[in-house]
Amino acid sequence: MALVTRLSRLFQADFHAVLDRIEEPDLQLRQAVREMQFTLDQDQQRLKLLQHEAAQLDKAAKATSTSLKGYDEELDICLAAKKDDLARDLIRRKLVSEKQLQALQQQFTSVELQRQNLEQQIDEQNQQLTSMKQKLELLVSDDEGFGSGEFNHADTIRSEEIEIALLREKERRAKA
Repeated sequence: MALVTRLSRLFQADFHAVLDRIEEPDLQLRQAVREMQFTLDQDQQRLKLLQHEAAQLDKAAKATSTSLKGYDEELDICLAAKKDDLARDLIRRKLVSEKQLQALQQQFTSVELQRQNLEQQIDEQNQQLTSMKQKLELLVSDDEGFGSGEFNHADTIRSEEIEIALLREKERRAKA
């Protein structure tokens, strides 16, 4: 079975090598640039979503902190009035809010870490994309230079033109 797998891989590798030679490198490079740009656009969109999520979490954490301060004030009033049953209810709500605040802070930290990693990834992708675009420009400019008269004109001269030029040269030399 291993021999069949190896032969299959060998055949597949040879097939891919033939395809690589057939395909035009500038088209492949253009496609790679398009794919890189698409990926970069998706990551930038994801970054915006993470920034929005971080802002929402920060807003919710601030609101929860404000609620905690309000519970503390109300708890002071209840304890001063010796209303333990009301104080217990406030303490329960305060504990729930403290846990909620802790969870929000953990989520915010996680989102911020993801955002920082994504920003770093986007920077790297931008550098790679710029490099690929430069390579593509060089390849395209080389191809355009080839097509604009820098190629060998001897390939485009027909045999009839050579025969006529030969006859002219013979005639010119005969007169001289």
